[in-house]
Amino acid sequence: MQTYDVRVWNIRRRASKSAPFQLRWIVDGKVHQEPFLTKTLADARRAQLVTAAGRGEAFDTETGLPVSELRQLNRTTWYEHARGHVAMKWPNAAAKHRASIAESLSIATMTLCPHGRGRPDDELLRRALYQWAFNAGRHGQEPPEDEARALAWVEKNSPAMVDLDSAGKMRAVLDGLARRKNGTSAAPNTIRRRRAVLSNCLRLAVEKELLPSNPLHRVHWETPKAVEELDERSVATPAQARLLLDGVRGQGIRGEHLVAFFGCMYYAAMRPEEVSVLSLDQCSLPETGWGRVDLSGARPQVGSGWTDDGTPYEERGLKHRARRTVRRVPIPPALVVLLREHIEQFGAGADGRLFQAVRGGPIRSQEYGAVWKEARRRALTPAQAASPLAFIPYDLRHACVSFWLRSGVSLAETARRAGQSIAVLQRYYAKVLDGEEERMNELIDQGFADQA
Repeated sequence: MQTYDVRVWNIRRRASKSAPFQLRWIVDGKVHQEPFLTKTLADARRAQLVTAAGRGEAFDTETGLPVSELRQLNRTTWYEHARGHVAMKWPNAAAKHRASIAESLSIATMTLCPHGRGRPDDELLRRALYQWAFNAGRHGQEPPEDEARALAWVEKNSPAMVDLDSAGKMRAVLDGLARRKNGTSAAPNTIRRRRAVLSNCLRLAVEKELLPSNPLHRVHWETPKAVEELDERSVATPAQARLLLDGVRGQGIRGEHLVAFFGCMYYAAMRPEEVSVLSLDQCSLPETGWGRVDLSGARPQVGSGWTDDGTPYEERGLKHRARRTVRRVPIPPALVVLLREHIEQFGAGADGRLFQAVRGGPIRSQEYGAVWKEARRRALTPAQAASPLAFIPYDLRHACVSFWLRSGVSLAETARRAGQSIAVLQRYYAKVLDGEEERMNELIDQGFADQA
């Protein structure tokens, strides 16, 4: 604990040949003392305490020292603190967030450690930090010999936390977080995510009294603004979407089992990780008319080193929703037909999941990504294939949401079906909504004209 209740007494002499002069002071009612050989030394120490108290500095109630001195005595290194931060965050963090923390802290550590003779190769250093130092699932395990030597170097050369109370050092770290491995600028969203990880780590240092304040707050460094609007060039029309699905189907068994997978993204605005866990009991598929899917979870793909069970996937609830939340999405007859055909041809897995890889197991992004790339080549003209049109499978979800909005579905209902907030919907699909505003204005004008 810290207190400002400090009183420093005058030097007193005592019967001691080794240290005849004694300095005493009281911190929050507790007496502290230091012996000195000469009165000059005692007076100098007393002046330090009086000066610290006079400038309004807090004192530690346990040691009786000014907090600035305590930080200097506590030479916790950045590397030690960062590993502790990872261990604290690990149990409650999603697998992707764990990997994000490790990536950000690896870059920060590489920037903070000195360059020059003896420094390990950057690729080795990055691998050792990312895969071992900042992977709490591997704490306690022995890394390979090269990585172990690299981490021993980091442990020896990492700066003390007290030395990071510097705007210059923080600017250098932020500049490092803003670059890719090849030196080019990272994406704005990546930079924002990395900066947030660094800030959280430094905030914990303040909480542990390793730093007086978060030094990032003293750096005038503007995070690049992320592109938060949909690129309308990427949005496929219904006719183009059907051609693309035909391009998937035309690839034989390699593509046939993914037609309904992509259909779920286009007709129901489902995310790939939501489609991958769709099971038979979540689907209501009548012979005619509209059906329904009840979405309750997701299975994002992530490295096996970041999950608790060592699998390359993490089973979790819906994105940005409580674990047991269910999102009920009506699906049009076109998707009902696709799903019924898929079930008739491929059935469901032993766990009831509808979509499996050709050789069994969950469908990996590399598999459906390759099929989609080939479908674009088959279905689109050369000019379209060279454009952003439906460039990645996720663009099918954007096309679906855009179609709903242009069809007059309300913001609230669109947001509910897509599983995102109205605020995000308004921001990301602003251009789509601008077009709808003009159409709505025309309808209102027509209404006024009819009443004239």
